[in-house]
Amino acid sequence: MKRTRSIVRGIGSYLPRRRLTNQDLEKVVETSHEWIVQRTGIEARHIADDDETTSVLGTKAAEAALADAGLTANDIDLIICATSTPDYTFPSTATMIQNGLGMTHGVAFDLQAVCTGFVYAVATADKFLQSGSHKRALVIGAETFSRILDWNDRTTCVLFGDGAGAIVLEAQEGEGTSSDRGVLTSHLRSDGRYRDKLYVDGGPGSTKTTGVLKMEGREVFKFAVGMVADVVQDAFAATGTSAEELDWFVPHQANRRIITASADKLGIAQDKVVITVNRHGNTSAASIPLALDVARKDGRIKDGDLVMIEAIGGGFTWGSALIRW
Repeated sequence: MKRTRSIVRGIGSYLPRRRLTNQDLEKVVETSHEWIVQRTGIEARHIADDDETTSVLGTKAAEAALADAGLTANDIDLIICATSTPDYTFPSTATMIQNGLGMTHGVAFDLQAVCTGFVYAVATADKFLQSGSHKRALVIGAETFSRILDWNDRTTCVLFGDGAGAIVLEAQEGEGTSSDRGVLTSHLRSDGRYRDKLYVDGGPGSTKTTGVLKMEGREVFKFAVGMVADVVQDAFAATGTSAEELDWFVPHQANRRIITASADKLGIAQDKVVITVNRHGNTSAASIPLALDVARKDGRIKDGDLVMIEAIGGGFTWGSALIRW
């Protein structure tokens, strides 16, 4: 039975100008390059300057994705921006990106699911395109997590970075099989009982402040490895595919140990895992599109490849999407 699929037409990313290495961090907080690499796999991250707001990063990534697709903003009728670090409480970062692209048509809105935000946004855009209400979507993950870090907390400030990535999805008719191009399936979960494991201790509705990030690292590691398995296995079951058939596994880039442990648990060969956390750090909702862009640009991800994306974020939220490139 034929069905509408959301195919990837283009991809792009943008990183802030300033690159902060572990050696740079050694000068401002009690830590070491060796400790950071051993615990996380991170070697450097990018930090946004004052003029590089989340919407600026997102706009540049969107422009790169449009150029890769051979399209213009006039061809887009939906923008979804996944972010936990918006420029303002309102208006949404997505509408600011819309304005930055010179768009005065279509619809734009933000989606907040922390590190799982890009997966949630892909799933949401896919539903819009499948419904027939919209034809082409810009799906963006953009973050300036450096704005919500406690730079005196050496357990968290070394982990995060800033950046943005974007893809263009377009509705096209498929055969309704797992051989179709596009988003084949998505699976989303959340469980609010774990709020205190990873959160920001402020907000306009509570403290009237922005707050800073707080995390119980060991607990997050345990849940990250244990909880993502269900949504990945559900994706395989829904499409009749398997880990052996997967070409690339592109997980949220939080910690190299979490990534490798998750792949092992799922039976995914390590040579199929895309890892960019060493160069970007944890960029929350931006991490998956940044990793996808790297793997696409360096020739690893090719047309027709079967690609699994998955993430877990504060909340907890977690999810997966299986995409035929």
